[in-house]
Amino acid sequence: MAEAPKVVGDVMTQDVFTLEHNEKLSVADDVMRLGRIRHIPVVDDDGAVVGVVSQRDLFFNALLRALGYGSYASQKTLEEYRVKDAMHEPVITCRPNTPLSEAARTMLEKKIGCLPVVEDGQLVGIVTESDFVALIARGG
Repeated sequence: MAEAPKVVGDVMTQDVFTLEHNEKLSVADDVMRLGRIRHIPVVDDDGAVVGVVSQRDLFFNALLRALGYGSYASQKTLEEYRVKDAMHEPVITCRPNTPLSEAARTMLEKKIGCLPVVEDGQLVGIVTESDFVALIARGG
């Protein structure tokens, strides 16, 4: 019988799509819809993780700027504004060897849906609420 996962590295998604901080919000929206993902780590020009953008960030950013102006204004907002204008920062991260219980506690306390996983300054994965749900569903 396989040993139950104990650390973030056991359950994290390793193939992580990232966005550069100067990308248009429309790119983030397209990636999320096509990839069926809700959180994307944001990197700076040096590849360091500087934030996270979520579907909720896109929604609220567009809503705040488009109130009263209809769907055209919402789409225009996604074209004009950049990821850095909507992302959460400073970013809260964890390491691959972070215990799952600690990662879950951090996500609950900070009310965030994901933690980028960083090792030696490099993004190596992401752990999300969905990863924890999948773990429970598998009996882990």
